[in-house]
Amino acid sequence: YQRRVHGGSPEDYVGIAQYYDSKSDWANAGDFFSKAGQYSKALKRYLQYGDTQINKAIDVVGKARSDSLTHALIDFLMGEGADGTPKDPNYIFRLYMALGNYEKAGKTAVIIARQEQDVGNYRVAHRMLYDTHKELQDQKIRIPSDLKRNLMLLHSYIIVKTLVKVMGDHETSARMLIRVAKNISKFPKHTVPILTSTVIECQRVGLLESAFEQASILVSPENRGKIDDKYKKKIETIVRKKGKEELVDAEEPTTPCPFCGTMTPETTLDCLNCKNHVPYCIATGKHMVLNDWTFCPSCHFPALYSSFSKLIQEDRTCPMCEQEIAPTAVRKVDNPDPRSFATTEDEGGPAE
Repeated sequence: YQRRVHGGSPEDYVGIAQYYDSKSDWANAGDFFSKAGQYSKALKRYLQYGDTQINKAIDVVGKARSDSLTHALIDFLMGEGADGTPKDPNYIFRLYMALGNYEKAGKTAVIIARQEQDVGNYRVAHRMLYDTHKELQDQKIRIPSDLKRNLMLLHSYIIVKTLVKVMGDHETSARMLIRVAKNISKFPKHTVPILTSTVIECQRVGLLESAFEQASILVSPENRGKIDDKYKKKIETIVRKKGKEELVDAEEPTTPCPFCGTMTPETTLDCLNCKNHVPYCIATGKHMVLNDWTFCPSCHFPALYSSFSKLIQEDRTCPMCEQEIAPTAVRKVDNPDPRSFATTEDEGGPAE
């Protein structure tokens, strides 16, 4: 009978739903109440069934666009249902996306990503923020500044290994680690390993003052015992040498701000002259330059053409969207508009 009424009337679907109700088959009952347009009854059945039907419950609420059903589902997800157990925050995010409430979805994504980041799941957090950024951009919704900034910090950390192993660029790797180290509270799970890597890379490329600063944090009582024995003596030596030799960082190369042309250190993402937060290259983390501009053909994030084309020749994977990219698809862009990926200092805050 169920097969015969496929494409039938709402009354047919209600009849089938009632049959499944009589068998306590809440999942199938919910499916057919949904087909009949009786979304309240469908939601009730899905929630009776438990966690395995949450995605269907989200779809039903998305179709219904009813405040009362939305609140009922949110209460369930927050742990105010029969079992009293809060559900995975990702469900709240999916609900807001289904409702088209992209502003709340963006705020929720930041919270979820921070939870993942706190436990060291950096790629999961990065993916969450990237996917949300792309969805908001596609919907032409303003992207929250904290989402942009958190994505930039995570991306700066994630590309360090590629900078070293694929591109052989230890100096830029060191400067990305300095950027992360200045925000080390956002990486609580791996504070000591990250600071250790920062010291080693900075020492390698002559950023002696930065190496000393991070080494000093590492030898503090709360961190000293967690340093890998392989590096402990070297780090302690760096700190002891302070005062015996002048510790200065090698001067960072500068490139012009794409907005006003002011020469700016290449890994600084805020222009002190025009106050714009400058778009960053997804291959290197450096700020973008007008005469060396390209976009990833897949995610359309900006990159320095010289660096991105080199990376794709070697690795063929975009570090932002993780899609395979053909080297022939990377094209230099003439007369790019830097405003498409920029925020003002007031909106996004200064970034190192």
